[in-house]
Amino acid sequence: MNSQKTPPRAEPDTERNGVSRVPRSSRPSGVFVVSVAALLSFVLWAAFAPEHLNLVMAAASNWSSQNIGWAYLAVTAGCIVLMVYLGLSRFGKIRLGEDHDRPEFSNWSWIAMICGTVMGIGLISYGAAEPMSHFMVPPHGLAEPETMDAAVRAMQFSYFNWGPNAWALFGVFGLAIAYSTHRRHNTGLISPMLRPVLGKSMDGWAGQLIDIFTIIATLFGTTTSLGLGAAQIAEGVNSLTGIPSDLFVQVSIIAGITVVFTLSAMSGVTRGIKWISKATMLAAAALGLFVLIVGPTGFISNLYFRSIGQFVAEFPMVAMLTPGTPEDLQWMQWWTYFMMAWWLSWGAFVGIFLAKISKGRTIREFVVAVLGVPTLVFSLWFTIFGGSAIHFDMFSGTSLGEATLQDTNVTFFALLGELPLTAITSVLTVAMVVLFFVSSADSNTFVLSVLSSRGSMHPSRPMLGIWGLLTGLCAIVLLIAGGLQALQQTALLSAVPFTVIVTLLGISLIKQLRGDARFTGVRHAAPQKPVGAGQHN
Repeated sequence: MNSQKTPPRAEPDTERNGVSRVPRSSRPSGVFVVSVAALLSFVLWAAFAPEHLNLVMAAASNWSSQNIGWAYLAVTAGCIVLMVYLGLSRFGKIRLGEDHDRPEFSNWSWIAMICGTVMGIGLISYGAAEPMSHFMVPPHGLAEPETMDAAVRAMQFSYFNWGPNAWALFGVFGLAIAYSTHRRHNTGLISPMLRPVLGKSMDGWAGQLIDIFTIIATLFGTTTSLGLGAAQIAEGVNSLTGIPSDLFVQVSIIAGITVVFTLSAMSGVTRGIKWISKATMLAAAALGLFVLIVGPTGFISNLYFRSIGQFVAEFPMVAMLTPGTPEDLQWMQWWTYFMMAWWLSWGAFVGIFLAKISKGRTIREFVVAVLGVPTLVFSLWFTIFGGSAIHFDMFSGTSLGEATLQDTNVTFFALLGELPLTAITSVLTVAMVVLFFVSSADSNTFVLSVLSSRGSMHPSRPMLGIWGLLTGLCAIVLLIAGGLQALQQTALLSAVPFTVIVTLLGISLIKQLRGDARFTGVRHAAPQKPVGAGQHN
């Protein structure tokens, strides 16, 4: 059933039983005005003083990595504990919505949107490049470079950077937002969810400041993905046609696709993202099976079981492994710290999107699908493509590793060049990146519009159009100002406030769940009362 055909339910501008009921207004808010002003100021700074901007961002990102990088690891590890607890506890039976609500999307469509929309571009950008990078330069010096031990370590740290830590973080945001909007009938803003912890201050300037931080971090986290996507598309076009993958081509790609994803966002989330996500995940599955079958199947299989075993056995050690030398710090800043900060900056974006598509699911269903399925899918993907690239370097004398150290954007297409049907698989990959690009930016535009429309889950088309254009503009300016490094630094810095916000969200979620009507109704029900009576919000 298409939710777009059902008019939104009118909600009085009152507060009953501690539940905020705000009218669904899509008019621009003060948060929108301040956020746009801050972002345009940043864009002007990047356009007219790029060198100064790069110096400031480099100094700030270095400071944050040296002094609070550990917080990224601690917060994401805490999210895993919280998600597992919620899934196994009595709270797992609570439905994200009214007790009579049921899911809008099938399981397959739901999972495809979770995997494809959230991290789709990363499958191509890092699927072969990250394992190969760790194979050539093993993390923390834990193995000799270019050995089997290095290959296992490469997979182990790739699983960590893209596995349960990231998805648990997304899950906490998603559960908090879904519970707040669908069951408590709050708006889709972050600030109302923090009322159980921070009280009435969330109704004033402090709450607005949190919502502004959320918008800025969300946009910067997404522009990083857009920059990566543009680089991959340009590299794919270069491998097929010989057109150079220079800055002009990448900027042109972002500009063209910005128009596409803005129009897609304006068409409605259920009509656009659903079909794009299903198409890209089917294409990704086909490509993965092809490489597994025609590639070094035995090596990939053995590497996966050995690596997943080591990943599970040493997970606590890796989850709390902080740098001990300047070289370690530099590695962490480029990989693990950046990845964790990137996921933090994506938290609200992914959370609102997950909330949008998860109405009617139980908390237990949500935990299994969000924490378990993507972790499994990504571990398989990284092993198939990263393991194939490592095998070619170890046993076939290719130079994929050296090429990766020079430019991580070339690894995926260089790997396809070592396999049969290169032209076909390269065209398919470029098409996948374009669709991943559109679906990620599409959902990002929707989320920014929700945050700018007082939390309304039905933002206006003009609002969607404004945020689509601003997203593309920021990605272009940052790419021109400092390339991939500038994009990564902005993601790293924008995540800093979220180490505190996600902690408070987790505490707030637990407090609200303990007072849920499902349990308070049962606790106070008379013995003769029919089962299910009193279960309401």
